[in-house]
Amino acid sequence: MPTEGQVPAPVRVMVVDDHPIWAEAVARDLANAGFSVVATAADGAEALRRLPAVRPDVVVLDLHLPVLDGVAVTREVVSTLAGTRVLVLSSSGEQDDVLEAVKAGATGYLVKSASTADLIDAVRRTAAGEAVFTAGLAGLVLGEYRRIAGVQPEPGVPIGPELTDRETEVLRLVAKGLSSRQIAERLVISHRTVQNHVQNTLTKLQLHNRVELTRYAIEQGLDADT
Repeated sequence: MPTEGQVPAPVRVMVVDDHPIWAEAVARDLANAGFSVVATAADGAEALRRLPAVRPDVVVLDLHLPVLDGVAVTREVVSTLAGTRVLVLSSSGEQDDVLEAVKAGATGYLVKSASTADLIDAVRRTAAGEAVFTAGLAGLVLGEYRRIAGVQPEPGVPIGPELTDRETEVLRLVAKGLSSRQIAERLVISHRTVQNHVQNTLTKLQLHNRVELTRYAIEQGLDADT
């Protein structure tokens, strides 16, 4: 962690896509936005060979890759590289593709029709451990996790450790896909206060990160409109 007055190191990113022109454009946009693009790869096997040496913070990964597909790459990344997160950037918005990527451990899923600004924001949020989805896909993932949970709880009533009203309110907004800053603006509280509520909730629920927290909130129906 940088000390006071020290400039934090840029987020390290690896871009994996089998379309060279697209990969080059993504890498250029991210570099222009201040990210450090440490490597690119054209297929899944090449990506896994290069990953241990470059150790990116975020892998921006196409799903349909030659040699080894994006789901297999995602599983390998999350199981072997602690601290490296995966943001899928795919032309597909199909339910099966999205759910397979998330189940494999992807932190986020963005379709290639997203704007450059959306991509830059998604990479930043993914690096911070936030679950990021293209608009419309979050609801799909939420519904699937609720189905897997096998319960239909009353919306807004969590099951398990007791949370304060404010913690539940923050958790509900996490489930809806809002960033910490967006939650702070919505509730008119500071960004730091939101982070404290999230951390307290993680501790109470014995969870490790915001992705797990989002899944818990989904299972409890906290993403539902109330």
